Amino acid sequence: MPPRTAVFFHAHPDDEALLTAGTMAMLAAEGHRVVLVVATAGERGLAEMGPGEELGETRLKELYESAALLGCARVECLGYGDSGLSPQGGSAEERPDNAFIDADTEEAAKALAAILQEEEAELLAIYDPAGGYGHPDHVQVHRVGKRAAKIAGTEIVLEATVNRDPLVRLLKLAGRFYKFPPEFDVRTFESAYSASETITHRVNVRKYTKQKRASMAAHSSQASGGETDRTLAVMLKVPRVIYRFVFGTEWYVRRDLPLGARLTHPFDRWPK
Repeated sequence: MPPRTAVFFHAHPDDEALLTAGTMAMLAAEGHRVVLVVATAGERGLAEMGPGEELGETRLKELYESAALLGCARVECLGYGDSGLSPQGGSAEERPDNAFIDADTEEAAKALAAILQEEEAELLAIYDPAGGYGHPDHVQVHRVGKRAAKIAGTEIVLEATVNRDPLVRLLKLAGRFYKFPPEFDVRTFESAYSASETITHRVNVRKYTKQKRASMAAHSSQASGGETDRTLAVMLKVPRVIYRFVFGTEWYVRRDLPLGARLTHPFDRWPK
């Protein structure tokens, strides 16, 4: 396969590590150009910061470290404000003036489209319409990314997601033996991400779980803060052998393919 360019659009630093890091590392290893774009610096996330440290600045440094570990050729931040952890971003008064969820969709899409056009990108990865687990900035990534791809004429648009059916079964089983942190409420996952029948791409990234785990570890600020273990911290505690199995597949939905399409590589064509 000749080298091609793929752009991965995420809401905050560390999102790339959780959902698409294996795919990014795989594409980079295959010789493709991988570009990482984030909408915000994630400055309103939880973290235990030292004196004089700014969370947004710290998280961007972590983003560049993660990107280097994955083999990214370029990293960009669109510069919007983090909308925060509250559902729907909380009240407007609580959000920064330039909060991403308040951004004009067309304006933000044009900024992303400019990168797509400059890179001559053939693929854009965004989130599913629900934004995965429903974070308002993730929902906005879907809206903005979908529009940007149309403006730029980007052929392949993949919605990064998780196969929720086995996930919910696994979480219910694990919940019998382990007390999850508050954000791991199983009930929220029953309507999050994507049902198995809608998923078009199941990408085997087991060869790249070492890079994926290192990408997660690069976001050390997001493994602390709050009264319970953070999601990232819990994932990094998974033994390496089990980690390779649990995090060895990444899922995507491509809406212009028929229901039932089953592909294994982001650049695969249908029918094969």
